Amino acid sequence: MITLALGPLRRRPASFVGLAVALFLAITTVTMFGLLFAADLTAGDAVQKADVGPGLMVIAGAFGEIAVLVAFFVVVNALGFALRQQHRELALLRTIAATPRQTRRLVRVQVVATTLVVAAPAWAVGTAAAGRFLAELQRRGMAAPGLRVPETFLPLLVALAAALAAALAVGLAASAVAARRISLIAPAAALTASATEHGRTGAPRLLAGVAALAGGAVLLRLAATRPVEQADKAGQAALLGSLVLLVAVALLGPLAARLLAAVSGAPVRLLAPRTGWLADANLRGYARRLSSAVVPVALLVGLSGTMSIMTSTAGNAPGTTATSVTSATDVWLRQSELALLVSFAAVSTVNTLVAVTAGRRREFAMLRLVGATSSQLLRMLTVEAVLTTVVGVLLGATVAGAASAAFSTAVTGSAAPTVPMAACGWIVAGAAALTVPVILVTGMRAVRGPAAERVGGGGG
Repeated sequence: MITLALGPLRRRPASFVGLAVALFLAITTVTMFGLLFAADLTAGDAVQKADVGPGLMVIAGAFGEIAVLVAFFVVVNALGFALRQQHRELALLRTIAATPRQTRRLVRVQVVATTLVVAAPAWAVGTAAAGRFLAELQRRGMAAPGLRVPETFLPLLVALAAALAAALAVGLAASAVAARRISLIAPAAALTASATEHGRTGAPRLLAGVAALAGGAVLLRLAATRPVEQADKAGQAALLGSLVLLVAVALLGPLAARLLAAVSGAPVRLLAPRTGWLADANLRGYARRLSSAVVPVALLVGLSGTMSIMTSTAGNAPGTTATSVTSATDVWLRQSELALLVSFAAVSTVNTLVAVTAGRRREFAMLRLVGATSSQLLRMLTVEAVLTTVVGVLLGATVAGAASAAFSTAVTGSAAPTVPMAACGWIVAGAAALTVPVILVTGMRAVRGPAAERVGGGGG
C-alpha cells in the first residue's frame, strides 16, 4: 500500500508540489505564531508589566488569526486538486476490486508522507520568522525589550498536528466522495468517467456552499454593526467574513465559474471565432478545472482588495477612527498582514495553475493528433488565461466589495467605501501577471513531445 500510495507522487510531482508548499506554509505560520504566544506566556512578571501597547499575545492573535485560516484554506484547495488528479488511479484500483477502506489508507499515506517531508524546513522558517517579527515589534515599541522566542518544541508539534489533522480530514472526505462516485458505475466504465466531469454539483457541496454564504453574511453584518470606536474589531470581522465568502466561492465555484465564463466568453467568441470558441468551450465544459484555477486568483484579489480598501476607508474616516486605525504602527501591521496574505495567495495561484495546466498534456496531445498546431494551442491557452483571470478577478472583487462595504458602514456610516483606484489597479495587474504567464509557460512545456506517446501514456 505504501508503494502504491507513493507512486503518484513520483509520476506526477507537479500535482503534489502545490500540496507540499501549502502544507509548508501552514506549518510555518502556526509555528511562527505559536512561538510568539509561547514568548508571551513564558515572559517574566517584569516583562509582562511593561507598558508597550496591547501586548504580544493580542497582536499575534489578531495578526495570526486570518493568516492561519488562509494558510489552511490554501491547504484544502491544494489537497482537493491533488486528489482530483488521482481519479484515474482510483478507477484503476476499482477495476482490481480495491475497497473504500484501502483508498482512504492510500490517501492517508500520501498526506502523512508529504507533511513529514516539509515539516523540518517549515519549523526552521517559522522559528526564524517568529524571531524576526518579534524584533520588528520591539523596534517599533510594540513589544517589551525583554521578550525572547523560547526554545520549546510544543508549538512545533502543535503546528505539525494541526496540519496533519486538517489535511487528513479533508483528504479522507474527498477520497470517500471520489470512491463512492466511481463505485456507482461499472468498473469498465470507471476509467472513462475519471477523465470527464459531472455536469452537476452534488447536494452536499451545494448545501455547504450555501451555509458558507450565510456564515459570511452573518460576519459582514456583525462588522457593519460595530460602533465606530471598535473599528479594529469591525475590520477583523470583515476580513474573516471575506475569507468565509471565499470558502463559499470555492464550494460553489463550478457553478459561478461556468456562468461567468459564459458571460465573459461571448465577446471572445466574436473577436476570435476559432481559438476563442475552443477556449470558451474548454472552460465551460470543464467547470471544476476552471474553478480550481480561479479560486486562488479570487483569493488573491479578494483578500488584498479587502485589506487595501479597508485601510483607505479608515484613513479617510473622521474623528477617533482615523487616529486609532491609521497610526504608524497600525499601518505597518496591516501592511505586514497584507504582504503575508498576498504571499500565500500568490503561491497558491502559481501552484494550482501549474498543476492544472500540466495535467492537460493528454488533452493537448489529442488536439495535436486531430490537426491542431502548437501555435494554435498556445493562442487557445492565451485566451483561456485571460478568461481565467477575468473570472477570478470578478469573483474576488465581489467578495472585496461586500467586505469593504460592511467595514465602511461601521466606520463612516456609509456603505460606500473609499476605493484606492491605483492600488486596486495594481492588484488586478498582479493577478494577471501571475495567471497569464504561468499558464502559457506551463502550456508550452505541456505541448512538447510526441503526441501519440502522450495520449497512450494518459497524460503523464
